[in-house]
Order: sequence, then C-alpha cells, then structure tokens
Amino acid sequence: MSPVVVLVGPPGSGKSTIAALLASRLGKTHRDTDTDVENEAGKPISDIFVDSGEAAFRSLERAAIVAALQDEGAVLSLGGGAILDADTRADLAGHNVVFLDVSLSEAAKRVGLGVARPLLLGNVRTQLRNLMEARRPLYAEVAKLTVDTDGRAPEDLAAEIVEHLG
Repeated sequence: MSPVVVLVGPPGSGKSTIAALLASRLGKTHRDTDTDVENEAGKPISDIFVDSGEAAFRSLERAAIVAALQDEGAVLSLGGGAILDADTRADLAGHNVVFLDVSLSEAAKRVGLGVARPLLLGNVRTQLRNLMEARRPLYAEVAKLTVDTDGRAPEDLAAEIVEHLG
C-alpha cells in the first residue's frame, strides 16, 4: 500500500498546487500532511509552533506522514521540512518521490513577505535561502525525479510528472 506519488520541496515550490492537479488528472485523492497536522491539532501550524514549539509540530508531522504513506493511491504532498527526519527519509525509499525544485528568487515571489510560515519569520528571503541550502541535499536524496519549477505552468509540471509515472 502506498501513494501514487509523493511531492517534496521547499516552501514556494508548488507542492500543494501540483499535487491537486496530479490528483485530478489521475482520478486520485490529494493528501497534504500539513493539512493533516492542522486537522489533528485543531489549529494552524503557526499556532502549533507558537503554543507548543517546533518539536511538537515535528512529532505531529511524523505521525501524519506515517499514516499518509499507507494511503493507497493518493497523491501526497509533504511539508517542506518533512525530510529533515531521518526516519521519514528512510520511509520514502521505494516510493515515487518527486522533488519540486525552485530557485530562491522564484520561491520568494511565490511565498511573499507577509507569510504565516513560522520558520520564515524575520527576513523571509534570508530564512528561505538558509532553509533551501540546508534541505536541498535531503530532497535530492529521497527523490526519484527532480523537476525544476521556475517559469513553468503548474499544468506543464503535472504533465511531466504523469509522463514520468507512466
């Protein structure tokens, strides 16, 4: 039992948008682990960070990923930091994982400056650059396919991924 495809990448890479398109094209459901965490906690991720801290969020995220990886036939999008957990990276082995890569300038445009993303508080561009530099090798480690999303329409990206899936 496993998802059809799992999308990973930094904030602003288009994971949720492209996963929804893929699910529609493939006639599957879209599951987003950030949404699963918010539903389980009964509050937004930003509130989880403020009220309980990052460690509590990561624990909820890990549980959501374990459950989602059992969702037969779903199109799954993971939160940007999900790959920080070594157990999650190990669990992704054998799955169709697609790394949606994006440049810093494009990600900053997509994320914007007034975001409710707790790890991007302060100087958004600097925080985003630091996150991307630290995480890029981990995204590449788990991916079977890397897709550059810069300057490309979500529909074209979805088509490329569908072609890769066969």
